[in-house]
Amino acid sequence: MPNGNIIVTEERGTRVITLRRPSKKNAITQDMYREMSRAIDTAQNNPDIRCMIITGGSGVFTAGDDIDDFMQAEPNSETLSDGAKFLYSLALNVKPIIAAVDGASIGMGTVMLFHCDYVLASNAATFSAPYIHLGLVPVGAASLLMPNTMGYQRAFAMLVMGRTFTAAEAHAAGFVNTVVSPGHTEVEARKVARDICRLPAEAVAASRKLLRAAPEELTRRIDQEAHLFGERLKSDEAIAAFKAFANRKKR
Repeated sequence: MPNGNIIVTEERGTRVITLRRPSKKNAITQDMYREMSRAIDTAQNNPDIRCMIITGGSGVFTAGDDIDDFMQAEPNSETLSDGAKFLYSLALNVKPIIAAVDGASIGMGTVMLFHCDYVLASNAATFSAPYIHLGLVPVGAASLLMPNTMGYQRAFAMLVMGRTFTAAEAHAAGFVNTVVSPGHTEVEARKVARDICRLPAEAVAASRKLLRAAPEELTRRIDQEAHLFGERLKSDEAIAAFKAFANRKKR
């Protein structure tokens, strides 16, 4: 069913969550965060849903937060409430999630991949979490999940230096499972989903739980990062960076 810029469909035990805002490169608004949270949360106790896919369609995954939408929110800790709810939904989720990334994956687009269980990317995909360029810190337990997944040095390059990774580099770093041709990520993701749906559901859930960090550990780090993020929003560095961004938009 269509939910504005988020489309949620179901097929053969798989719920597909599609970001559909092509005019803005699928930049995520607070409304979109709420819709994605709802799609994940309502799957938790539904035995008919065995797996989920998050995709942005062909050509782009997401440009990350819609900065204009973000800047219109109240300038306090509540600014992150919808994004934080989405992150909590990911952290507390018990169903396997597959990501299909074709094109640019920026900010939250990259962070959410580390909460997913299987990631497919086209060889045109790129990955970045450039919070540092806005004078900010990582979010979404990225400071925990990224070093654990790809090692400290690669995490430092992405989170502290703001480096962009290619699909090949992401695959080598271990957070992309498979690289495919552009336009084929969603088709291949559905194949992976069918493989997962054929497996014993209770055994999948138990095995997945053993592999992942405890939800309490994830939410604790999400909260810690959110607190620092809120402080950084008030910093001279962040204020200057957001002003520079606004001035670029006016040109």
